[in-house]
Amino acid sequence: MKKLLIILGVLVVLAIFVLTMIAIAGGSYNHLVKLSQAVDSQWAQVQNVYQRRADLVPNLVATVSGTANFEKSTLTEITAARASVGQVKLDPNAAPTDPAKLAAFEQAQGQLGSALSRLLVVVEKYPDLKATEGFRDLQASLEGTENRISVERRDFNTAVQNYNTAVKSFPAVFYAGALGFSPKPYFSASPGAETPPKVSFDFNTPVPAAKP
Repeated sequence: MKKLLIILGVLVVLAIFVLTMIAIAGGSYNHLVKLSQAVDSQWAQVQNVYQRRADLVPNLVATVSGTANFEKSTLTEITAARASVGQVKLDPNAAPTDPAKLAAFEQAQGQLGSALSRLLVVVEKYPDLKATEGFRDLQASLEGTENRISVERRDFNTAVQNYNTAVKSFPAVFYAGALGFSPKPYFSASPGAETPPKVSFDFNTPVPAAKP
């Protein structure tokens, strides 16, 4: 009888242990789901602000192209950069899991950002253009969009960091991969990336020459 009670006691302890582990695993799984959805939600925000910038390009090009003797090569560069952005197809509702695809997306967006920055430098040569209300409105919209891009990229990286930390922590590290929770890539941070491009105009101060 005593031996039976011991066996029953061991079984009860094992049952409690198993149930506890199931409860911990269940809570951890739900936490991973929540964090993964937060990353996807923030990715959608990133896509929205980048799309907003792309949508500004046609109006910006149309406004600038009406200026006599404006450098056509600059407009061609912007149009080509915008087309390159459109060729990088990523799911707008789910954050990429392939670092190479995110890098390609980031490279295309970086080329468009650089082309826009060069356009705004060239515009300094055309006081009549930069004094028009239509161009001023577009410049203000672009400035706001560039700031939002910087903020959303930072918030995306924060969401990815929280998710990746959870995936690599106990106990999720033992089963996250098997359940489809793999680490997600970050936006890379180049020097000065935390500061959005300056696109505002100071009409009384010459634009400094670009560094070679």
